Amino acid sequence: MTKVENKTDPKSDKRKQSVYFPVDMLDEIQKEALRQDRTVSWIVQRAWKIARDEILLYPSINDPTGEELQAIMAATSEDKDKEE
Repeated sequence: MTKVENKTDPKSDKRKQSVYFPVDMLDEIQKEALRQDRTVSWIVQRAWKIARDEILLYPSINDPTGEELQAIMAATSEDKDKEE
């Protein structure tokens, strides 16, 4: 008897995740899923794929503010001046 390895494709990884939507948004998503004869999961996945590039343009909460960025640039400039 041979042991068969469980090979999983990362694209088919089916993990469960709870996601919370405002009631009106969930109603809209459910109506669209019904209209397209698709699952709510499919609608949300497609919405993410469509919106992903735009969402990646949003700044991270950890991104420095304009003032912080200027301070970083000034400090970097001062460090370079000291090296010369």
